[in-house]
Amino acid sequence: MSTDSQTHTSSAQVQERSAALVPAIAALFLGVFVIFGAGFAGSETLHNAAHDSRHAFAFPCH
Repeated sequence: MSTDSQTHTSSAQVQERSAALVPAIAALFLGVFVIFGAGFAGSETLHNAAHDSRHAFAFPCH
């Protein structure tokens, strides 16, 4: 295997990881907001909407 083909393969792997990283980070932020943002929300509607999900993850809310 030549150096050029190794560089091309390495570059392709970095691009694939970068493409997968953006949705993973977005999902992480969304999950953190749902668990903690709704958990400490003052709105009863928002609190009740996420109530069962928080308890499923053992997040205390009362």
